[in-house]
Amino acid sequence: MDDLFLEYLVVETDELDRIDRFLAERIENLSRSTIKKLIIENKVLVNQRPVKASYTLKVDDLIEVVDVELVETEIQPVEMDLDIVYEDDDVLVVNKPSGMVVHPAPGHYQDTLVNGLLWHINHLSNINGELRPGIVHRIDKDTSGLLMVAKNNWAHEILARELQEKKTKREYLALVEGIIVNKRGRIDAPIGRDKNNRLKMDVTGSGKEAITNFEVLEVFDDSTLVKCTLETGRTHQIRVHMRYINHPLVNDFVYGTAKPNEFGQFLHAQTIGFTHPRTHEWLEFSCDIPEYFQEYLENKRIKNFA
Repeated sequence: MDDLFLEYLVVETDELDRIDRFLAERIENLSRSTIKKLIIENKVLVNQRPVKASYTLKVDDLIEVVDVELVETEIQPVEMDLDIVYEDDDVLVVNKPSGMVVHPAPGHYQDTLVNGLLWHINHLSNINGELRPGIVHRIDKDTSGLLMVAKNNWAHEILARELQEKKTKREYLALVEGIIVNKRGRIDAPIGRDKNNRLKMDVTGSGKEAITNFEVLEVFDDSTLVKCTLETGRTHQIRVHMRYINHPLVNDFVYGTAKPNEFGQFLHAQTIGFTHPRTHEWLEFSCDIPEYFQEYLENKRIKNFA
């Protein structure tokens, strides 16, 4: 069973229904009785608290679900306008928009990056199973930016090994709450499942090694723009580590102080670098932050000079 972390935000256009009916319509291939079982087992939280199956949803409720077993199903190609940054016979680099799930999961079987990749190309590696063709590494749904994709198993194994050996370059831009005084820092703190909330990750002594290096790029009146460089790739690593040093990401309603919202954290995978598995050439790609991120920073700069 995969330890999945699903999030749903109730908006005004949603019908304010019982939570069991709401989830049954959104998590494909799961019966209403199975969803009720998840609720009874406290694997469904609303605003970080357990609820009953009869709970009536309200606007801005944040629903979190964990431990949903993936159902093996044929993944259909879906035509999408993907931002392909690089492509050859072995690898592909794509710029994923915020809001897009990387691979199929309950509730997302037709609108993921994988669906779009399969429309673009019909041969991808299958090392990680039928639901994750080509996926060497992942980024969160609400994180934008660059991902490398393997077109065959041979390339996948080499790229995955380089990741494991900490040779892959991964740099992120993050806007965090508060003002960071030090110009740069290194966070070496193990990350594992939160003991009090299995839907979240946390710094814990029993966790796996996790190292994030950061550099301050710009300081605003109430926030700081930083570049984060990963040495490891744990789930939610940057979000957890920045909260650990009391600077959670701006607009992060899971690890920060923001209220539930449709957008999510300001985090962008700006640069990725790796050794090409066939040519052994070092390849490095960067992409600009999305327009909404740029506009938010520009507004911050205007306030700074006001």
